[in-house]
Amino acid sequence: MNKSELIEAMAEAGDISKSAAQRALDGLTDAVAVALKSGDNVSLIGFGTFSVKDRAARTGRNPKTGEPIEIKASKTPTFKAGKALKDAVQ
Repeated sequence: MNKSELIEAMAEAGDISKSAAQRALDGLTDAVAVALKSGDNVSLIGFGTFSVKDRAARTGRNPKTGEPIEIKASKTPTFKAGKALKDAVQ
């Protein structure tokens, strides 16, 4: 499912226009991004938790040459599915 299909499904499920569903989805994704950037977690009970994890600097290998390279430390967004979502998938 891509973004436009999700918007269509949201509009149908919520009995709202596609433009309203798109604004709602954009608002959700923007709010999650802002919260994660400020260091907060976003927990949606039953659905899951969005958070940021720190990845330490490490040494990797250039796959073309085999030379070792240094990979910088970074922050990466993660998602952990909640119980209700896990149960719905099974």
